[in-house]
Parts: sequence; structure tokens; C-alpha cells
Amino acid sequence: MKEFDLKISTPAGDTFSGKAVQLTVRGTEGSLGILAGHIPFVTVIKPSECHFTLPDNTQKTFATGGGLLLVESDAVTVLSSEIKLTD
Repeated sequence: MKEFDLKISTPAGDTFSGKAVQLTVRGTEGSLGILAGHIPFVTVIKPSECHFTLPDNTQKTFATGGGLLLVESDAVTVLSSEIKLTD
């Protein structure tokens, strides 16, 4: 799978910054799955458990208190006031 740059950030700093191949978050209209090359957009994300997959196929989970998702052609940013990596 193709990779993209993923940054998961809070006002206190980055919780994660690196390469990923997939991201799943909960938007206001339901779950969103993001892969490399996704059409650019910005949306609100709800407080929820989110998942991402690293290039080595390792699955990671984090909880967010809600926030924003910014998808660009080769990068994805999750911005939230509260993020906790759970594994």
C-alpha cells in the first residue's frame, strides 16, 4: 500500500508524526477511511476511538476528544485538544 505522512497533534505538541498507510476516524457523518491519494478535504471529527496502520502493518489506536481532520494529497493531520495513544 502507498504511504502518507500522518501527524496527530494537540496544543501541547505532536502525539504521533510519521508514515501511515491507512487512518480511520469518526466524522460527524460517520466513519471515514483515509488512504494515500485521498481527495483533499477538512472535516470535524467526533470524540471516539481511531485507528491507523503503519507501513509494517502494525495497527495503532488512539482516543480523541474530537477536533479537526485535514486531508491533503500526501499528508493527513488530526488536530484535537485531547489525544491519547492506547497502543
